[in-house]
Amino acid sequence: MVELDPSRMPRHVAVIMDGNGRWAQQRGLSRLHGHRVGKESVRAVVETSRRLGIKYLSLYAFSTENWRRPPREVDGLMSLLQRYLATELEKMMKHQIRLRAVGTLRRLPPPVRDALRSTIEATKRNRGMTVILAVSYGAREEIARAARAIARRVGRGELRPDQITPGTVEKHLGTSGIPDPDLLIRTSGEMRLSNFFLWQIAYTEIYVTDTLWPDFRDREYLQALAYFQQRQRRFGRTPAQLERLRAAN
Repeated sequence: MVELDPSRMPRHVAVIMDGNGRWAQQRGLSRLHGHRVGKESVRAVVETSRRLGIKYLSLYAFSTENWRRPPREVDGLMSLLQRYLATELEKMMKHQIRLRAVGTLRRLPPPVRDALRSTIEATKRNRGMTVILAVSYGAREEIARAARAIARRVGRGELRPDQITPGTVEKHLGTSGIPDPDLLIRTSGEMRLSNFFLWQIAYTEIYVTDTLWPDFRDREYLQALAYFQQRQRRFGRTPAQLERLRAAN
């Protein structure tokens, strides 16, 4: 049993859910079957996060690059997302889970986009925890979109170039108002960020596991959280400075 310190839980956990296709292929199954089983891992991680008091959970569900996959797989993923939203809404309301989404949502098929927006609207007053779905999401495009919005404000005379700060950029990202992730988990052993939250993870602790996403359940999640609690987060300070800060508080 993994022992965790309740006082040292991350406020925000982000997950790159990778390995559904490989999990299925290893078993002679279709890639879409792997995505279906991966949906159970989503339920497990959301429920464990809620139980442990983690306030924000971001899930990288579908990247801008994923549109390049075979049409049959893309269509299947979109259908899975639509069904997930329909089946999980009751639980979201019961457990006070708010849903948000980041990404180029206009690219989603209209029924999926409508279901997503409807769920976001229905849960917007929930205060238990927030689940952020990154759908049709690419961090470079998100940053470029923020830059365009800031440039328009400069052009209208609302903002001077020398007034642009990191905080200005943050306010124009899809995650505006959400704290940066404390912990990023990537499954399937791949050592890359895959164009996910490039701005937001500047000081995020990164945990990579060889476990494929359909096999990632409570036990694996608790191990990732235990790793996080072993880390010393200095944010550029020395260990001695951190000790003095703790003593002062």
